[in-house]
Amino acid sequence: MEYITLNNGVRMPMVGLGTWNVRGEQGKRCIVEALSLGYRLIDTAQMYDNEDIVGAAVRQSSLSRQEVFITTKLYRPSASYEKAKAGIEQSLRALGTDYIDLLLIHEPYANALEMYEALKEAYKAGKARAIGISNFGAKEYAAFLRGCGVVPAVNQVESHVYYPQLALKEQLRQTGTQMQSWASFTEGRKNIFAEPVLNQIGTKYGKTSAQVALRYLIQNGIAVIPKSVHRERMAQNLAVFDFTMQPEDMEEIGRLNGDRSLFGWY
Repeated sequence: MEYITLNNGVRMPMVGLGTWNVRGEQGKRCIVEALSLGYRLIDTAQMYDNEDIVGAAVRQSSLSRQEVFITTKLYRPSASYEKAKAGIEQSLRALGTDYIDLLLIHEPYANALEMYEALKEAYKAGKARAIGISNFGAKEYAAFLRGCGVVPAVNQVESHVYYPQLALKEQLRQTGTQMQSWASFTEGRKNIFAEPVLNQIGTKYGKTSAQVALRYLIQNGIAVIPKSVHRERMAQNLAVFDFTMQPEDMEEIGRLNGDRSLFGWY
């Protein structure tokens, strides 16, 4: 596993497991299996309604709490200072932990700065090791930065080969925020696994199209949290640090960029 050092010195794995729509006992087993394969970052959110199984999986694994990086996010029901304070305590209880490694605001709500005050308090109190935002585009990020007081450690956004958002990534880099990709495989909006360019380049390196898609983001300095519930695919998604693509391959993949969101964001 490779790690990125966030703007406050906290080390975050470059690859984590996304858990959107992963629920129930079967979902918990998948998370336990991911941890046994070597995943050290598990990404959840109040919106996903699965913080409880994430916490249970971490406790069930053979790992100590300090070995697992847990990310969660506050969403619309927590969109005020007081509600965000209560939401943080709710997440801590659901996860069964006394701290969250990365605590994010899920979307650019009108009250995001107010919510962020609660996140900053949690950070100072040791209830969050790092704080940040999610789904903030260039304009929303710039506006947020002017009033937030603490530069977000992470901005988690849609990013994949068809919409990598490299300009946003550079904007974030210049101001000290790490970009992290959700929907690295487009969540079915496009059949990335059958993409001829990715398969052709994958053949060159002995890798799958999925591994090439993840490697493209990682080589551009973007952390990833692909979701899978299949052991073989989870293992493949971790096996992306033993090859480096040549500049001409990166350029060819870059031509897949359609420069628009597949989800109507931004």
